[in-house]
Amino acid sequence: MPWIPHPPNLPHPKETPRATSELARAARVSAKGYHRDMSERDVVERTETPNTISSLSKELHALGVAPGTVLLVHASLSALGWVCGGAVAVIRALLDVLGPHGTLVMPTMSGDLTDPRNWQHPPVPEAWKPTIRACAPAFDPAVTPTRAMGAIAETFRSMPGVLRSDHPHCSFAALGPKAGSITGGHSLDFGLGEGSPLARVYDANGWVLLLGVGHANNSSLHLAEYRTDYPGRREDMNGAPVTIDGERRWVEIHDLELDESDFECIGEALEQAADSVRIGRIGLAEARLIPQRTLVDFACDWIATHRRGT
Repeated sequence: MPWIPHPPNLPHPKETPRATSELARAARVSAKGYHRDMSERDVVERTETPNTISSLSKELHALGVAPGTVLLVHASLSALGWVCGGAVAVIRALLDVLGPHGTLVMPTMSGDLTDPRNWQHPPVPEAWKPTIRACAPAFDPAVTPTRAMGAIAETFRSMPGVLRSDHPHCSFAALGPKAGSITGGHSLDFGLGEGSPLARVYDANGWVLLLGVGHANNSSLHLAEYRTDYPGRREDMNGAPVTIDGERRWVEIHDLELDESDFECIGEALEQAADSVRIGRIGLAEARLIPQRTLVDFACDWIATHRRGT
């Protein structure tokens, strides 16, 4: 099943350790970008000095974010502390550091367009499922909101000039000179594999920035799953409403049963084995800047060695 953050009323892949990851954490993010158990007052009270575009830009530069690069960002607004200008300021800071020749990429998943047959938190009545399949609006890159991705990604996907890949479950948005090549041609089947924006970031020798989130949120590790033959690897079926020849249709989607349960272990092992992971602070958040090729190649070897079937 595709890796799709979802709140309680959306599908959890299956009730096994394979289904754990950032999904529960993402479910707690409100539309304002603050975790539901953390009010904006809480964020203000733990912030000594407001974060600004200028201060965030300086910290991003100090971490090693370089002009002209392709940067895939997973971020938590609340982890940064209070930001003057909120999500817009964070995006502006990222774009300022990347400059006119850099390309900013973010995941813009829409988990509420998955097949309701496996929805678990909570499940919907069986009698509703045909109606959901028949009536859920088709995915529209320009209109469909993200689900449980947080305020930064949701704000970014609707900004002028941003391109979004045409995948109903696991789209990515990008802005910059390479946005078209990264988001174009997103394969419907195996949506985080070789036909995905993740693979195009790899081709572009891009970087991954984890901003206030851990490796459990690191979607690039799924690309390693697609590239590795490991015990217990299984294919899965899903579905989604899409537009074909101007008409809404429900289509079946082939994918892998993905497993995020060991992503933190992979990230920890990478940080112990390689000196290419740059760790620092952006606002109050711990941040990690990683060459994506190094990350994916290491993860392929780690998965092949350590994963065991269930």
